[in-house]
Amino acid sequence: MLPPLLIFGPFDPSGATSLPADAITCAALQCHGLGVLTANTVQDSAHQEDIVAISHEFIDEQARCLLEDMAISAIKVGRLDTPEAVSVIAQIAADYNHLPLVLHLDSAGDAGDLDAQDLAEDVMAATIELLLPQTDIVVTEHMRVTQWLADGLLSEPVETNDALREAGAEWSLVLGTPLRSDTRCTQLNGPEGLLRQWNWHAGQERLSDSADLVATAIAAFLARGLAPDEAVAQAISYVQACLQQNFRPGMGRRLAWRLPGEQHE
Repeated sequence: MLPPLLIFGPFDPSGATSLPADAITCAALQCHGLGVLTANTVQDSAHQEDIVAISHEFIDEQARCLLEDMAISAIKVGRLDTPEAVSVIAQIAADYNHLPLVLHLDSAGDAGDLDAQDLAEDVMAATIELLLPQTDIVVTEHMRVTQWLADGLLSEPVETNDALREAGAEWSLVLGTPLRSDTRCTQLNGPEGLLRQWNWHAGQERLSDSADLVATAIAAFLARGLAPDEAVAQAISYVQACLQQNFRPGMGRRLAWRLPGEQHE
């Protein structure tokens, strides 16, 4: 039986991230992907033009409908766009706290004006307060952690260099920490501190957001019963293969090929 993986996230019509891209990742990693829509976007492979958030009542209704129907094995939460969506998903996570939860921590929408910036800060504050403490593994990028620390949304860590774990997450995976001008690393921190580090060359051309892909892959391996550290290691290996076989379907960014065992033209 394919373990069901419940995914909260926006619909990306370009197929670069989140729904429906997560469905391909789930199939590649032998899981049954279930999607709860949190927003609709207008975007292509180059940029996002608009976003329409889904009501928190709809999110709650759809998620609980699936949770009452199937034996969900894990939950992945992608980018969220309203504090109300964060609140309702946090309540669902509390009601089903026996399920492993992977959080892709990302900025909400495009903060192009003051109102959008205020909303993005409200969403992030709610996520850090309500959802992060219930998270088994949080996945994000180093540049975002640096910005949230500067904005005061995260507290400067006291005992370790891991602000996300001190904010409540059990494990954290931070991508893109700079080592040298041409080298970045991905760091996994757990209950005993820094557990593992993967170094990689910083390419000239940025691909579509790999943090979202990593988070989905980790959730899929957790759904299949792997321990957190092994799920992360397997996910990193899978994502590296996906990124190596990237492709460019439009005029924007290159995308990861989520079926690395199959050739594409």
